[in-house]
Amino acid sequence: MSALFRIRDFDPATARRLQALGVPAPLARALAARGISSEADLALSTRQMQAPGTMYQLDAAARLLADAIAAQRRLLIVADYDCDGATACAVAVRGLRLMGGQVSYLVPNRFEYGYGLTPEIVELAARDKPDLIITVDNGIASIEGVARANALGIDVLITDHHLPADQLPAAKAIVNPNQPGCSFDSKNLAGVGVMFYVLMQLRAELRTRGRFDEATQPRLDTLLDLVAVGTVADLVRLDRNNRILVQAGLERIRRGAMQPGLAALFRVAGREPRTTRASDLGFAIGPRINAAGRLTDMTQGIECLLCDDPDQALFLAQRLDTLNRERRQIEADMQADAQIDLDAAERDCGLPGNPGGMAQQRTITMFRDGWHPGVVGLIASRIKERHHRPTIAFARAGTATLRGSGRSIEGVHLRDTLDRVTKRHPGLIERFGGHAMAAGLTIPEAALADFTAAFERAARETSDASLYARTLAVDGALAGDELTHSLVEASDRIVWGQGFAEPLFANDFTVIEQRLVKDTHLKLTLELDGRRWPAIWFRRVESLPTRVRLAYRPTIDEYRGQGVSRSSSSRRRRPAAPEPEAVCRLPVQPAGRSARRQRPRPAPTV
Repeated sequence: MSALFRIRDFDPATARRLQALGVPAPLARALAARGISSEADLALSTRQMQAPGTMYQLDAAARLLADAIAAQRRLLIVADYDCDGATACAVAVRGLRLMGGQVSYLVPNRFEYGYGLTPEIVELAARDKPDLIITVDNGIASIEGVARANALGIDVLITDHHLPADQLPAAKAIVNPNQPGCSFDSKNLAGVGVMFYVLMQLRAELRTRGRFDEATQPRLDTLLDLVAVGTVADLVRLDRNNRILVQAGLERIRRGAMQPGLAALFRVAGREPRTTRASDLGFAIGPRINAAGRLTDMTQGIECLLCDDPDQALFLAQRLDTLNRERRQIEADMQADAQIDLDAAERDCGLPGNPGGMAQQRTITMFRDGWHPGVVGLIASRIKERHHRPTIAFARAGTATLRGSGRSIEGVHLRDTLDRVTKRHPGLIERFGGHAMAAGLTIPEAALADFTAAFERAARETSDASLYARTLAVDGALAGDELTHSLVEASDRIVWGQGFAEPLFANDFTVIEQRLVKDTHLKLTLELDGRRWPAIWFRRVESLPTRVRLAYRPTIDEYRGQGVSRSSSSRRRRPAAPEPEAVCRLPVQPAGRSARRQRPRPAPTV
């Protein structure tokens, strides 16, 4: 599906103020369009984090944990099986042990137990005889599971960030910025961010009890590398508070002050920690951690993050890398299956624009017998990107049950749409949860056709047709002399991510040369303002006309850390993040020389 370009609005006066601070003009315009208006907005110090005091029940959670530590009660973390859950678990285990807690963890096998603190998981947890169960990145919908724990005499503390239902579990305390009554402004914390705030409040509580003072208290900033990875990988919106957390974690990683497991993951991923960006965390480190939960058991990922022995950490990271390679192959096969089914459906319905064609649908629902249940979320994401429709992909989860994972587009709240389906059609969905852009659900296999129709109706009733016209927000055009090495370096020093998108520009180019690389990517030579530039369009095989308007991101043209000339045939660094289909990468090189890429500064100012 082709995209229409929409130029982001910005305040010229704000852009001029930022430019006066030394920000390159194109970047100043882009930052102004994202609400950055002053030098203070760019200064992402942990001292400027939102104070924990306004987070509902955070005090109660800290007192509960402090009492448990004082009484040497047995603490058990129950984690989710994605990267956010794994990093939240590692942060919880490391942080609670720093403060004297007797803590272990349990991460359920997604294929046996499903999602959340279910009664079955509570029964499994009870074998370890815990006094207190602490959920991380899950639990807000675990009404039956908490009830079972209460019946067994096990207290429960829920830490989560997902949207709650009308009824909340009867836990001892619930820490979730999205629960009713919580006035904490940053509603976009990931599960790992919520757990980090719990630890900060616990440390403050223990200080008041005289366990230690400010000079002897544990250093929680040693956990910020894990907080950064989980926050970026979970694709939560990077509001100012989240950007502060991510920036602090990136600074530790760039200094080499990270957990041995993360250092090992950087090594097997072939990434240089000193020059890492937020996108490296989301598209190189996160998938390797996620691979354990997708294909086997997230225990392997958590053990890697908890490991303090570098050699053992490398062994575990290599196992995760192997799992990630297996995941890629499974995903590629499933993507091929999905495209075959979509093409067949389109042929059956006629050309796009005719009744029943893809252009007439607002949702996509897919299922194939044999699809891997741990990978359907990735398939839903790919289809959503390609067709710009909320998409749910299902896999078999039993003899008569399907488990699905969905991804949505801006403006279509996926969890609320599924909630509407359950209210209109009780029993059609057995269970569901999630947030605006992603959700998971379980349905009876026999209900697939009815669910598909109900999901489509719910989307039509709650979203405007204009949302489905694909547009690509860009930051205007660049003059040839604005495409500079310093522009890319200045951009690299800023934390970009979900809800705070990296600048994207669009120009009219003359295509001088084009050829396929590995039968998959389109390699280009483009002309702009009398200068020629190399470019790469990943996952594009169709040729371009001589004159074309392209959206692109400037990047550094480098090989093994060395800048290479524009005419070089050396392999270029792949982008850290997959691009939307309408976006190409345009490597930038200082004119007339091969330059070593400068190391990004730890400070966020530009």
